[in-house]
Parts: sequence; structure tokens; C-alpha cells
Amino acid sequence: MWIVAVPLILAVANVWLLTPSSSGGGQPLRDFVAEQQIPVGIVLFTLFAMVLWRFRHDLPLASALGVGGRRDIPPKARARFEDAGALLEEAQRIVRTRRRDIERELTEGEREQLDQALKNLDRAMTSDRFDLGTFDAAHSRADKVVGEYLGRWRKGEMREYAESIGIAVAVALILRAFVVEAFKIPSGSMIPTLMVGDHIFVNKFTYGPLIPWTDHRLLSRLPPSRGDVMVFKFPENKEQDFIKRTIAIPGDTLEAINGRPILNGWLVPHCHVGPYRYEGRQAELYVEYLDEKSYFTLYDDNPDEQTCKVESDCNAGLVCRKGLCGVLQGPFKVGPTEAWVMGDNRNNSHDSRSWRAGLGAGVPFENMKGRAMFVWMSFEPGGGIAQDRLAVNVMGRPKLPGNLSDRDAAKLQSTLDQCLRERPSIADTTPPARR
Repeated sequence: MWIVAVPLILAVANVWLLTPSSSGGGQPLRDFVAEQQIPVGIVLFTLFAMVLWRFRHDLPLASALGVGGRRDIPPKARARFEDAGALLEEAQRIVRTRRRDIERELTEGEREQLDQALKNLDRAMTSDRFDLGTFDAAHSRADKVVGEYLGRWRKGEMREYAESIGIAVAVALILRAFVVEAFKIPSGSMIPTLMVGDHIFVNKFTYGPLIPWTDHRLLSRLPPSRGDVMVFKFPENKEQDFIKRTIAIPGDTLEAINGRPILNGWLVPHCHVGPYRYEGRQAELYVEYLDEKSYFTLYDDNPDEQTCKVESDCNAGLVCRKGLCGVLQGPFKVGPTEAWVMGDNRNNSHDSRSWRAGLGAGVPFENMKGRAMFVWMSFEPGGGIAQDRLAVNVMGRPKLPGNLSDRDAAKLQSTLDQCLRERPSIADTTPPARR
């Protein structure tokens, strides 16, 4: 409880307090924490654990526990008993790893004194009946002999602390580079799947982690699957991270009519959930089905409003495609080492359709960082915690945000449940073969 749970709670709380609710706050420490949440959290956890460990015998409930496998150690002697155990372990390690140096630099008499002092301390600590006087004498003698004869090979206390912190920093950086990374949602391009202020974890193993400062991967698992919510380096500015949904993979031909994707000539199906208000704007909410995935999409207007059979059925400037009148984007051919992405907020997303000055572009494999996992923290526009967003599985069942009125939420939830119950079969939501 004291050495794991409490430091973890304190670390998470401090990361939360130090993370600004909005970007660009101009505060270097808070901005750094926002960018490096996992490393900062691990280092803070280590520091809190070290402090509590230092005072472990004075913490509540500590007196009810034994030490070193014994329950007969007086409370006032427990810290010394643990110090003695650490002294024994350190001395035995030095004797084992520095045997040749010890034989060369210590006389036979000094080695015998050292061996005897360590044996006496061990007997005092493991005797059936603990005797405080015998233990104190043996501990004092062993500490003096070890310090005198093995002091040149011992680590100082500051070095021990520095090594612990250094290891924590190294572990944090390795985890961030190869396993999981925190990411903050900076814009509304993925509303309502992801809201501005959401903080998510990204699985960097999914596509094979990039070796730091290179474009090479370990355990490459590319390409991504259609429907994956992916974090990647923006192709036009690799210093900037984007998050979008993978729509087309190598070999696919992608088009979009009114923001609805068409893959290899097949219109991705969707189900209308209802009107949805966000940030003072009115939009239309849908559930889209692609392969085995179901997820939200959002449009400023009904993308299916005007149907057609021939071009003449459409208003001037619009085309007829897949029975719909609208603005057509594409076709775009997806290359062998890239994927094309779109934001779930289809009319308010800077994605593959608009890159390269409107010519369109994919995300190169080497730019891909990982797949979104879940929301671990979320802040409301006013700065409070959006509790309904905590632990939301980004790749799981679509979940309505909690910023809706009770009436709107109930109506949308009922229609959402129906859309998911009546979901088409996987065969009907899988694009045809690439051509």
C-alpha cells in the first residue's frame, strides 16, 4: 500500500496537476509534463516510493508487520535490522565479485576478521531467539570491519539514489520509445470518438516500434488495419503528431462523396444516429461500419440528402456517385508503403484528402507511431475532469460523450443501440478486392 499504491496515486495526481488544460500556456514545466507524461510519471513514482521507503518503519500499520521474515524484532531495532541485512548482502556481493582484488590487497588476518564478523552478524540475525544486545554488537563490529576493509568497493548512499533515479529515467524512456506513449488530443477532427482535452495511451508495438532517431522498425507489423485510430507524424511536418482513422491500406483506391469514403468502388455503409451539437455547432451523427469495426462519424449536414441515378439529377457543380449527389474527392490510389486516413469529424478534419495542397497524400509507414488504446485522463473546457471520458476504449464500442443533455443523450443512445444491434454482417462491411 505505502510503497506502490500511494506513490502511484501521488504520481498520477501530480502529472494531472502539472498538465495544462490547454496547449500553449507558456509555462515550460507544465508544457514539458504535457509532452512527457509517462516518463515524468515514472520518475515521480520512483521519488515518492524512495521517500516513503526511507520512512517505512514510521508509517501507519508498519508496527504490525515483521521485518526480514521475523516478527520478534523490536520496533526501534527494525531499521537497524534491515540495514544489517543490506550490509550482509553488499559485503557478500563484494567478496564474490572482487575475490582476486581482496586476496591481493588484504592480508590473511584481515580476511579472517572480515569473514568472522560477517558470520557473527548472520548468526545474530537468524538465531531462533533474537537477542538485541548480541545483534547490536555483531552489527557494529561488522559495519566497522566492512567499512575498513571493503570501503573502497562500496557504493555511497547518494550513488545508490542516483542509480535508482537513473534506472527509472531509463525505463521511462525505453517504455516511451518502444511500448506506450501518452498523447493529448489537440483538435476536434476526431469528435465524438475523441474529444478535445482527452489524454490517451498509444500502443507503439502495434505497428512495430521505431528505433529512436531512425526510420527503421523493430518487429514490423505493417500495414495497419482499416478502421485503426492511428497516431503518426504529419507527413508535411514530422515535428507535429496527428491522430486520424485509417480508411484505406496499400492497394486500395479511395474516393469520398460528401465525406463518405468509397473503397475500390464500394460505398462504406453507415447508420444515422441523429442530430448532435458540439462547440455551439449543429451536426449529424452516424455510425460507420468498416470490416469488423463500428465507429462514430460526424457531418455538418446530412451527406445522403440528395440522391441520384444520373448526373442530371444533381444540382450544378455536383456529381452523381454511388447514388448520391455531392462533392467528389479522388480517386486516390494507395501506394504499397502507406495508408490513407480521415478524421471522424468528416467536414472538419485536415487529413489525407486535403494534403499536398488538395492533391491528397497518404501516411508513409515510417511516420506511423502507434494505435490508440484508451483515454486515461480528460479535461473539460473549463478545466475540470470529464469523468465520463475516463477509461474509454478508443477502438471499442462507440460511446456518446457526457456533454449532452439528458433528453438528447437518451434519444441518441436508443438509436445508437439500434444501429449496433442491426449492424450488417462482416461480409457486407468488407470492401471488395483491391483493383
